[in-house]
Amino acid sequence: MSSFDDRESAFENKFAHDEDMKFKAEARTNKLLGLWAAGLLGKTGDDAKAYAAEVVKADFEEAGHEDVVRKVAADLGDMADPDTIRAKRAELAITAKEQVMSETD
Repeated sequence: MSSFDDRESAFENKFAHDEDMKFKAEARTNKLLGLWAAGLLGKTGDDAKAYAAEVVKADFEEAGHEDVVRKVAADLGDMADPDTIRAKRAELAITAKEQVMSETD
Protein backbone atom coordinates (compact mmCIF):
# COMPACT_ATOMS: atom_id res chain seq x y z
CA MET A 1 0.00 0.00 0.00
CA SER A 2 1.41 3.41 -0.94
CA SER A 3 1.61 6.34 1.40
CA PHE A 4 -1.15 7.99 -0.66
CA ASP A 5 -3.42 5.01 0.01
CA ASP A 6 -2.51 5.16 3.71
CA ARG A 7 -3.39 8.85 3.88
CA GLU A 8 -6.63 8.28 1.99
CA SER A 9 -7.62 5.50 4.33
CA ALA A 10 -6.74 7.60 7.38
CA PHE A 11 -8.80 10.50 6.02
CA GLU A 12 -11.79 8.24 5.38
CA ASN A 13 -11.52 6.76 8.87
CA LYS A 14 -11.33 10.23 10.44
CA PHE A 15 -14.31 11.41 8.42
CA ALA A 16 -16.36 8.37 9.49
CA HIS A 17 -15.36 8.91 13.12
CA ASP A 18 -16.25 12.61 12.99
CA GLU A 19 -19.65 11.87 11.44
CA ASP A 20 -20.33 9.24 14.09
CA MET A 21 -19.45 11.74 16.82
CA LYS A 22 -21.75 14.36 15.26
CA PHE A 23 -24.60 11.86 15.13
CA LYS A 24 -24.08 10.86 18.76
CA ALA A 25 -23.90 14.50 19.87
CA GLU A 26 -27.12 15.34 17.99
CA ALA A 27 -28.93 12.36 19.49
CA ARG A 28 -27.65 13.29 22.97
CA THR A 29 -28.74 16.90 22.46
CA ASN A 30 -32.24 15.74 21.55
CA LYS A 31 -32.33 13.39 24.53
CA LEU A 32 -31.31 16.18 26.90
CA LEU A 33 -33.91 18.48 25.32
CA GLY A 34 -36.50 15.77 25.77
CA LEU A 35 -35.58 15.35 29.43
CA TRP A 36 -35.79 19.13 29.91
CA ALA A 37 -39.21 19.26 28.26
CA ALA A 38 -40.34 16.20 30.22
CA GLY A 39 -39.52 18.08 33.42
CA LEU A 40 -41.67 20.99 32.30
CA LEU A 41 -44.47 18.56 31.53
CA GLY A 42 -44.18 17.04 35.00
CA LYS A 43 -42.83 13.70 33.76
CA THR A 44 -40.30 11.84 35.87
CA GLY A 45 -38.47 8.53 35.85
CA ASP A 46 -39.41 6.11 33.09
CA ASP A 47 -42.04 8.51 31.71
CA ALA A 48 -39.38 11.19 31.26
CA LYS A 49 -37.01 8.71 29.60
CA ALA A 50 -39.77 7.50 27.27
CA TYR A 51 -40.62 11.08 26.31
CA ALA A 52 -36.94 11.84 25.65
CA ALA A 53 -36.81 8.79 23.36
CA GLU A 54 -39.82 10.18 21.46
CA VAL A 55 -37.97 13.45 20.97
CA VAL A 56 -34.90 11.61 19.66
CA LYS A 57 -37.11 9.69 17.20
CA ALA A 58 -38.72 12.92 16.01
CA ASP A 59 -35.36 14.01 14.60
CA PHE A 60 -35.57 11.32 11.92
CA GLU A 61 -38.56 12.95 10.21
CA GLU A 62 -36.50 15.47 8.22
CA ALA A 63 -33.03 16.93 7.96
CA GLY A 64 -32.07 19.46 10.61
CA HIS A 65 -33.56 19.88 14.04
CA GLU A 66 -36.72 21.86 13.28
CA ASP A 67 -38.77 18.65 13.44
CA VAL A 68 -37.63 18.27 17.04
CA VAL A 69 -38.43 21.90 17.82
CA ARG A 70 -41.92 21.51 16.33
CA LYS A 71 -42.61 18.36 18.35
CA VAL A 72 -41.44 19.82 21.64
CA ALA A 73 -43.22 23.15 20.98
CA ALA A 74 -46.47 21.32 20.23
CA ASP A 75 -46.12 19.21 23.36
CA LEU A 76 -45.23 22.14 25.62
CA GLY A 77 -47.87 24.51 24.26
CA ASP A 78 -47.76 27.79 26.17
CA MET A 79 -44.94 26.62 28.45
CA ALA A 80 -42.21 27.42 25.89
CA ASP A 81 -42.18 29.00 22.45
CA PRO A 82 -40.06 27.69 19.56
CA ASP A 83 -37.37 30.34 20.10
CA THR A 84 -36.99 29.34 23.74
CA ILE A 85 -36.76 25.69 22.70
CA ARG A 86 -34.11 26.50 20.06
CA ALA A 87 -32.09 28.46 22.63
CA LYS A 88 -32.32 25.62 25.15
CA ARG A 89 -31.33 23.13 22.44
CA ALA A 90 -28.27 25.24 21.55
CA GLU A 91 -27.30 25.37 25.22
CA LEU A 92 -27.75 21.62 25.60
CA ALA A 93 -25.76 20.93 22.42
CA ILE A 94 -22.63 22.15 24.20
CA THR A 95 -23.29 19.83 27.13
CA ALA A 96 -24.08 16.92 24.82
CA LYS A 97 -20.86 17.38 22.85
CA GLU A 98 -18.83 17.49 26.05
CA GLN A 99 -20.52 14.32 27.31
CA VAL A 100 -19.96 12.43 24.06
CA MET A 101 -16.33 13.55 23.85
CA SER A 102 -15.64 12.50 27.44
CA GLU A 103 -17.11 9.06 26.78
CA THR A 104 -14.65 8.44 23.96
CA ASP A 105 -11.54 9.45 25.91
